[in-house]
Amino acid sequence: MTENPDAAGETSGGGQRRELTARLVVPEMDCPSCAQKVDKSLQRVDGVVDATLQPTTGTANVTYDSDRISEADVVDAIEGAGYEVVRESDSDHDESEDAAGGADIAPPSEVWTSPRAKKTWLGAAFVTLGLLFEFLLTGQNVTVASVLEYPLHIADVLFLGAVAASGIPVVRSGYYSAKNRSLDIDLLMGTAIIAATGIGYFVEAATLAVLFSIAELLEDYAMDRARDSLRELMELSPDEATVVRDGEEVTVPADEVEVGETVVVRPGDKIPLDGTVVEGESAVDQSPITGESVPVDKTAGDEVYAGAINEEGYLEVEVTSTAGDSTLSRIIEMVQGAQAKKTDTEQFVDRFSGYYTPVVVVLAILTAAIPPLVIADPVSVDVAGYGFTFAGDWQTWFIRGLTLLVIACPCAFVISTPVSVVSGITSAAKNGVLIKGGNYLEAMGEVDAVALDKTGTLTKGELAVTDVVPVGDTTEDDLLRRAAGLERRSEHPIAAAILARADEAGVGNLPDPTGFESLTGKGIRGEIDGETYYAGKPALFEELGFDLARARRETDGGVVAEEAAESDDGPFAEDALAALEREGKTVVIVGTESELLGAIAIADEVRPASKRAVQRLQELGVERVVMLTGDNEGTARAIAEQVDVDEYRAELLPEEKVDAVEELQAEYGEVAMVGDGINDAPALATAEVGIAMGAAGTDTALETADIALMGDDVGKLPYLYELSHTANGVIRQNIWTSLGVKALLAVGVPIGLVSVAVAVVVGDMGMSLGVTGNAMRLSRIEPDRFSDT
Repeated sequence: MTENPDAAGETSGGGQRRELTARLVVPEMDCPSCAQKVDKSLQRVDGVVDATLQPTTGTANVTYDSDRISEADVVDAIEGAGYEVVRESDSDHDESEDAAGGADIAPPSEVWTSPRAKKTWLGAAFVTLGLLFEFLLTGQNVTVASVLEYPLHIADVLFLGAVAASGIPVVRSGYYSAKNRSLDIDLLMGTAIIAATGIGYFVEAATLAVLFSIAELLEDYAMDRARDSLRELMELSPDEATVVRDGEEVTVPADEVEVGETVVVRPGDKIPLDGTVVEGESAVDQSPITGESVPVDKTAGDEVYAGAINEEGYLEVEVTSTAGDSTLSRIIEMVQGAQAKKTDTEQFVDRFSGYYTPVVVVLAILTAAIPPLVIADPVSVDVAGYGFTFAGDWQTWFIRGLTLLVIACPCAFVISTPVSVVSGITSAAKNGVLIKGGNYLEAMGEVDAVALDKTGTLTKGELAVTDVVPVGDTTEDDLLRRAAGLERRSEHPIAAAILARADEAGVGNLPDPTGFESLTGKGIRGEIDGETYYAGKPALFEELGFDLARARRETDGGVVAEEAAESDDGPFAEDALAALEREGKTVVIVGTESELLGAIAIADEVRPASKRAVQRLQELGVERVVMLTGDNEGTARAIAEQVDVDEYRAELLPEEKVDAVEELQAEYGEVAMVGDGINDAPALATAEVGIAMGAAGTDTALETADIALMGDDVGKLPYLYELSHTANGVIRQNIWTSLGVKALLAVGVPIGLVSVAVAVVVGDMGMSLGVTGNAMRLSRIEPDRFSDT
């Protein structure tokens, strides 16, 4: 094991202790009670500082004082709880995790051919033959031995063989449960098998052992399927990279590539590490990271992410982060961390099961012991027209007590929440939505109002030219040429928008102005071909003597209209310019002191997905969708009208956005706030759920938001709400169905309607498989495809 002095922590005596973290894979630790058993075993080891156990991934991260114990002691403690550690990977306490994000997961298991499965099939064969001799070949069911003068027939021997083959692993697990003082299914079933065998109920003991073993195999298979979604996420990043070193291409493990090195990515290859394109052009499929439905064109200077797929072109990428620190690695790590955090529902279920199991165990004991003592003669009871007879024989009531013991297992409703959380969070991650914890998954499904920031959320956050309105004989190209020529010397965002539009329109030969001057708050001027040209607000040209008087509202940016404003009285008639400004656009007029060339309207473009996303949220049942912005009233109103939000609030400072969120909470209930993860941090923190836009590659957004939309796509909001809302429904269905079935079975036991086989097949195996299958359907929910294409 590698030891690092930097990983030291203080001891109680003021000295230093070296804390190391052992990352262990424990595949059979696949349920909360298993984790509880391991945790109790680790707690008894002096030197273990902390343990994070994740049954959904079959992993244990144990931090320990390396001066007092070794990793071998940690492994012994886990195996002392009855679980084999099949693979190990170590890391220092503060060391970056491995190339896959340091997020180990139990490898796929061969459930149906494992040693446990082979013993189960052997036991099933013995039970089948035993039942054949017991009920069909009764003449051949002869006595073959005796124990303490008790005759053993062929069927009895076969049943005992089934108990030995299928029951011993159960009893062994029950022993470890008793050793660790854990009242779980293994202890209950092991006790039932031993008790039934001890008093000669071989049929019941064998049936219970085999059916429970089959149930365990099916649950292992279901859990392995649930782990597949995270395995798929972890396998996105390639293990190797082709690096250019000393002018030659060499293939090395991805985790050996350093920041600043250049990797080569050919068509069809996965990009091995985060980086910046330095050579080549290609379309890159970023859906594994951002969830974008179509490939994104990449050229020199563009960012790319580990795990994305290079569709067609040759790329050379300069690495900007190591394998353990890539966006994909952080996503995987956070998904695992999210699964490790218990939700409020999970904590409630854990508390409930702590009372449920002991109570039902006591009832089982009373059921087996009391009736034979108090019922002397058979008693007939009529219930809803059905007659039931209660006899006082020990065998009948022992079997019924045994059946209640089986029903006492809380497995089905204990795993109801974690398997749903795993399914929901991993499904969201594969669709470009990073949910930082199960609590946020639950909370998002309960929100009553959604507050949306404007810039960068509903809009792209980038100014663009929306209208080019030439005057008189001036053409659009002439107007753009003069405007772009002037703006070449300006660093204002409006200048960048005009230059970009001129480039898109193919306008060349831009003039190079002389005597350039910025007129603060009004515009710019410069000389072109010996004549002074101006570009700026209408107020600037009014000062130059032009009559542009009209009712208008000046704005700093706004919404792109679907159609250009027109006027019957000419392009500079009052109604035309007023219409442009009412739409939230910034109007830039270009001309000289004696002649107007025309006007250019500029706005912050609304994302194509914004309107449909808002409508879809409303359709899904969100009571109120509100836009919060620091922009002026005119801009806010224009955007609100185009995207159909229920209301908007304008000219808000960051602290006023917090007040707005609190008002929404008071009026509607739980609120989700969507912003950029930095500027809107106070409001994001105030809301029940804070959602950051465009978090791919952004450390701050990944760390601060409760939920991050990796692809900068507001169209994922409805998907997030639908997934969370459905997940809450699935969790409730699983919990109440599990409890309901258990309750019905428990009621049916005393009156003889429920056998041991039914209790195992329906109450344990059936419900565990049912809740897992119900949870897995969350992975079938996919985002609506109305993204920014």
